[in-house]
Amino acid sequence: QKQLVESGGDLVQPGGSLRLSCAASGIALRYYAIGWFRQFPGKEREGVSSISRTGTSTTCADSVKGRFTIARHDAKNTFYLQMDGLRPEDTARYYCAAVINSPNPCDHGTYFYWGQGTQVTVSS
Repeated sequence: QKQLVESGGDLVQPGGSLRLSCAASGIALRYYAIGWFRQFPGKEREGVSSISRTGTSTTCADSVKGRFTIARHDAKNTFYLQMDGLRPEDTARYYCAAVINSPNPCDHGTYFYWGQGTQVTVSS
């Protein structure tokens, strides 16, 4: 079965850090561009960060620049989102996604495989 499974979401205080993981099964991530997206209640899913097959990363949300880092570990068939300096406005459900090629790595509509999401809540 081809699937992505996220983990690492949690309740964290403002200024704290989390590392989200996305483990793939049934697909070899080294052939895929991968991305992290998030969704606020009542809002459309938005791009957070993406990374190409060759390791080129793109920050999709200006608000996370300098705070979030995407990384891939193809040997483990897993990729990550390191989130530092978390803010209450980062509270959302976070999703990982993969696609063979994406002309726009920040466009959720171009991604084919999706995880079920993991909840990140930033609150004191």
